[in-house]
Amino acid sequence: MSRSELAWFKSSYSGTQGDSCVEVALTEQAVHVRDSKDVGRPAFAVGREGWDHFVRYVAGD
Repeated sequence: MSRSELAWFKSSYSGTQGDSCVEVALTEQAVHVRDSKDVGRPAFAVGREGWDHFVRYVAGD
């Protein structure tokens, strides 16, 4: 699947100025992450389990 075929979205917690946001796109195998200010730059992908660990860590769980 190419980056252009992914359904990218920003968090509802993103501010209205959009100066520090990332976008994510979900697939069965991974979570793709990119800079919302420069979508032409390379994105990276993290396995779903790794993303789950990251989100739990950030949430303080």
